[in-house]
Amino acid sequence: MDLLRPSLIAAAAVLALAGCALKSPPQRDELARGAAPNRQLPAQWSALASASAGVPAGAVADRWLASFKDAQLQALVQEALAYSPDLAVAAARVEQAAAYQKAAGALLYPQVNLMARGGGQLSGDSSGLQGVGIFANWELDLWGRVRAGAAAAEAQYVATALDAEYARQSLSAQVAKSWFLATEARMQKALAEDSVKASSRVVDLTGDRVRVGVGDEYELRVAQANLQTFRDTVQSLDQAYQQALRALEILVGRYPAAALSVPAELATPPAAPPVGMPSELLERRPDVIAAERRVAAAFYRGEEAKAARLPRISLTAAVSSVSSELFVLKERDNPVWSAGATILAPLFSGGQLQAQVEIRNAEQKQALAEYGRVGARAFGEVENALSAGFSLAARENILKQAVVENQRALELAGIRYRVGSADLRSVLQQNMAVYAAQVALVRVRSEQLLQRVNLYLALGGGFDERAPLTVAGTPDAAKQ
Repeated sequence: MDLLRPSLIAAAAVLALAGCALKSPPQRDELARGAAPNRQLPAQWSALASASAGVPAGAVADRWLASFKDAQLQALVQEALAYSPDLAVAAARVEQAAAYQKAAGALLYPQVNLMARGGGQLSGDSSGLQGVGIFANWELDLWGRVRAGAAAAEAQYVATALDAEYARQSLSAQVAKSWFLATEARMQKALAEDSVKASSRVVDLTGDRVRVGVGDEYELRVAQANLQTFRDTVQSLDQAYQQALRALEILVGRYPAAALSVPAELATPPAAPPVGMPSELLERRPDVIAAERRVAAAFYRGEEAKAARLPRISLTAAVSSVSSELFVLKERDNPVWSAGATILAPLFSGGQLQAQVEIRNAEQKQALAEYGRVGARAFGEVENALSAGFSLAARENILKQAVVENQRALELAGIRYRVGSADLRSVLQQNMAVYAAQVALVRVRSEQLLQRVNLYLALGGGFDERAPLTVAGTPDAAKQ
């Protein structure tokens, strides 16, 4: 029997090395069919097909932040990345996932432990035994339980790292949009201040008309009331401007003192970027790839649960030396070497192991549905940003002309009022029309910049020169 034991151990080791290969998780095409069976991807973005403006072909470009040519904005983004509490939380989650991955992978290797005891004649527990031993245990992963757990942890780590990268991109986009909104608020305030000046001139003109006897107090009071309305608008817009600055300062980790300086004019939108094809989006956006990795992690956890229902076989080895000053031990060789194998087979668990399989299967369905939801959101964000960009460009041209026409109409209304061929009401109405057109134009220009940032983020293009995280093939290492 002793002669057969080494042969059995060697055979078990060979079985372990030739253990069952892990099944592969669903591939991207299979995921797309399962998560969104009713979604047929077009050859190009639908918003492009319905727009007359041309968009350059080619792959989505990185470093989109530099396309705005604003060094102060780029510096603020880097400041936000360095001091954002949200990114600190995301980074800590990546560290945790890396540690979980390391712990799961460690189970693939033999576990070796040292045990020693001493303490004089009675030793530590009054037994009189003293000695030292080294004990090794290695589970033969015949059914892939351990490897599946390691692969699940690896896929989860990649997903968490991609979440952190998407958080960086989202924060950068949020800082850029807050920067443009603060600039817009400053411009809106400046327009209101210009309207106050124009209204003051109307009040002066009305006062002059009253003094020469061609006007009346009613017109003067109306002009003064209009002036106070614009002054109130300035105060309201100043508060909005201060709040926009504080929101931006909070994003970059500063104290919200509204002390930040933003440009007096909005940046010119950069040229239209290449947007690639819809089919490429699922391969590029970090949040979509993270959802795909979570499906893989759920798949491997399901394989782990299935393998847990099968017997576990482990190889064991030990070397120990034991002595006693209290009583005489049986004569034997010292130290003692031993090797063997153990098998642990679940016989009855009340359905617990099967329930674990069902739980993991449900988790995989949930991860697949989440993948479909994230993908649908990604496609919608690109289409919405493209469509909004084209619509806003058309509106900008219309509003530019509207501002010109309203300004000329205001000039004519002022001339007619001075010569007495029109009343004050036409001047005030036209002054409001000019202000409304200017406000709308600034709002559209600001929204163009916001939608351009939304488009960059939706396409998954990088905002800086960081190397993209390599995710292709990462789960396959566990199959070897």
